[in-house]
Amino acid sequence: MTLQKTAYGAALTLVVLIGCAKRTESGVSSGPEVSTNTTAASDAGGEVGEAKVIILEPFDAPPLAELEANVKWVDQRVVDPLELRHQAEAGEKPLVSDEEALKLHNDGPEANKKILSALGRLPKEGEANLDASMIRHLNGDVKSTNPLMQNAISEAELNGMIGFGVFSFDWEMKPLALADFAVSWKTSDDGLYDKVVLRDDITWSDGKPITAHDVVFSFQTIMNPEVPVPAVRSGTDELKWVEAYDDQTLVYFHKNPSPTNIWNINFPTIPKHIYEQSVKDDPTMANSDYHIQQEQQPVCGGPYKLVKRIQGQEIVVERRDDFFFKDGKQLRPIRGFREVRLKVIDDRNTALLALRAGEIEETMITPEHWITEQTQNDEFYARNTKVTGTQWTEFHICWNVQTPFFSDKRVRQAMAYAFDHQEMLDKLYYGLYQPAVGTFHPDSWMASKNVKPYHQDLDKAEDLLDAAGWADSDGDGIRDKLIDGKKTDFEFSVLTSNTQAGIKTAELLKQNLDQIGIICNVKPLEFTVLMQAEIDHKFQAALGGWGAGTDPDQTVNLFGTGENRNFGLYSSKEVDDLFVQGRKEFDPEKRAAIYQKIHEILYEDQAYMWLYYRNSFYGFNKSLRGYKFSPKGPFNYGPGFDSIWKPEI
Repeated sequence: MTLQKTAYGAALTLVVLIGCAKRTESGVSSGPEVSTNTTAASDAGGEVGEAKVIILEPFDAPPLAELEANVKWVDQRVVDPLELRHQAEAGEKPLVSDEEALKLHNDGPEANKKILSALGRLPKEGEANLDASMIRHLNGDVKSTNPLMQNAISEAELNGMIGFGVFSFDWEMKPLALADFAVSWKTSDDGLYDKVVLRDDITWSDGKPITAHDVVFSFQTIMNPEVPVPAVRSGTDELKWVEAYDDQTLVYFHKNPSPTNIWNINFPTIPKHIYEQSVKDDPTMANSDYHIQQEQQPVCGGPYKLVKRIQGQEIVVERRDDFFFKDGKQLRPIRGFREVRLKVIDDRNTALLALRAGEIEETMITPEHWITEQTQNDEFYARNTKVTGTQWTEFHICWNVQTPFFSDKRVRQAMAYAFDHQEMLDKLYYGLYQPAVGTFHPDSWMASKNVKPYHQDLDKAEDLLDAAGWADSDGDGIRDKLIDGKKTDFEFSVLTSNTQAGIKTAELLKQNLDQIGIICNVKPLEFTVLMQAEIDHKFQAALGGWGAGTDPDQTVNLFGTGENRNFGLYSSKEVDDLFVQGRKEFDPEKRAAIYQKIHEILYEDQAYMWLYYRNSFYGFNKSLRGYKFSPKGPFNYGPGFDSIWKPEI
C-alpha cells in the first residue's frame, strides 16, 4: 500500500475524543497524525495552523557522475510488503481452521488470537478469488482526489489505492521502498542524499509513463507558495532539492543529515503532463473547469483507478490491468479485488447497521458497540466477525499553560491526582483501554519504562494546589489566588468535541474537581470550532488525542516551543534541545534514550493530562481474509489494505 505524507500517513494524526469517533489511522500530516479525536486534523478535517511560506532557493544540482565519484552509498530496503508478510507467516500454523474461526464469538483475548491467526493470513497459491469485489467504509467524504490536497484520513485511504508513491512502512513502522515502483534506493553515508532508481514499466492510468520528472514536478508544486497544499508541504520543506537525472534516476538533496529524512522524501506524486500548464493557470488546483474535471476523473498511478464518484455517497475504484500486466506478462503481484466501493457513512451507529445488513464489509467499532448485543448476538455473527489490535493512539486533556490556572506544573500534577482515571477506564470505556502514561505508547521503542500511571489521590491534589498558592481564602468553598493584585477564583472551562465519550470524560473531571474546590465548566463544541479555538490558543483546557507518527521527531510539532500544533503553548528549553539532538542522532539506542528522556520530562511536567491509549476495534464480513494490525490499525501501512482478500467459494 502506498503511504505518503497526508493527514495520516507518515506524521501524527489528530483524533477527536470518541465514543463514536471517525476512523483514525493515523495514519499523514506533519507532526502527530490525525485520528478521530485529537489535536491535529480531523478525518474530514482541515490543516492545523498556518503553513510556512517556503520559496525554493536556487540550486544547481551537481552532475550525477560527480556524486557517484564522491558519495558512498548505503543500500536501503526495496521490497514487496506482501512478500514480507508471506515471509513472516512462513512456518506459522494457524491456531484454528478457518471454519472454526468463523464459528467463534470474540469474547476475549484467546478468541481474538484464534480469529486473527486463521482469518488474518495471506492466501495460498490459487486460493484467492481475484474476481471478487469489496465494499469499504469511509467515515467521511473525500474533499479532494488530488493527492497534493490530501488533509484527511478518507483522502489518504483513497490515495493508498489509486496513488503513486515510492515509499511506505511496514507493520513495525520501518520504512521501505516499494518494489512495485522502485529498482533501488540508496542513502549517502553522511545522510545528505537519497538516490532512487524507478522501474521503467510503471504508467499512469492514461497510459503515459511515470518518470522521475513527475516526482520533481510534484516537489516543485508542493513548494510553490501559490499552491495551497494543506498538509504535505510540512517535512517536504526540509529538502533542499530533488533532481531527475534521467527518466528513472532521482536524487533527493537534504538540508541536513538526519534519521528523519526518509519521511521528508515521502511526498505524493502527480502527473506532470496533466498539471504542468493547468497549475500555472489555476494555482488553487481546484477552481478551474479543468481541475474540477480532474477531481472527478483523476489520472491515477496506483494499482486501482477511480471510475465513479458520487460526492457524499460513494467512490468506486477498479483494478488496473495495465498496472499488473504488459504484453501478457505479469509485472507485479495482483491485488485481491477487481472492484472496491468506498461507501461514505459519517455516523458510527449507521455504519454498524450497514455492516450487519451486509451493505458494507468492514468498519471500525466503538467500545460501546464492542461490548453490547449489537456485536455480540447471533445476528451480528451470522454475517460478520470482530477483532481488536493494539494501536498507538493516545487521548489527553491539553492544558493552556499560558493561562494563570495552568502555568504552574504543580497545578497540572494536581489535576492528574484529582481525576478518577480508573472510573473513566471502567465505566466510560468498559475496561477496553489501558491508562496512558505519556505521548509514546509503551510498546514503542521510544517510550520510557520509568513512567507510571496516575491514580486518584485527592489529598495529594490538595497539597499541590496549596503549595501553588490556590487556597480558599474567603471560605466560600472555591479555591482562589491573588493574580495581579486581584482575587481570582479557580474556575475554568474544558472544551470537548460534541461526542458522548468526550462529554462524559469532561463531566467526570468536573465532578472530581468539585470535590477539591475547583469549578470546571464543560463546553461541548463542533469539531471545527474546537480546532479553531485550539489553533488560536483561545481555551483553558481541551480534550483531544493523537495517532502515532512514524517517527517520534514528529511530536516536536506538539511540544516544541512555538510549533504550530503546540496548542497549549508548552515550552521547555531542555525538551527543545533534546528534539534537536534526536534529529541528529543516528545510533538507534542513543536516539531511543533521547526520546525516552523527552517522554519523562513531558510526563513530569504534565503538559497534557494523559488519559488512555485507544486500541483498534473492527468488524469484518466473514468473507474477508488477510487483516493484520499495525500501530496504525489494519489498513494504513504496507501492505495494509493490499493484504485483504476473499477466498474462492
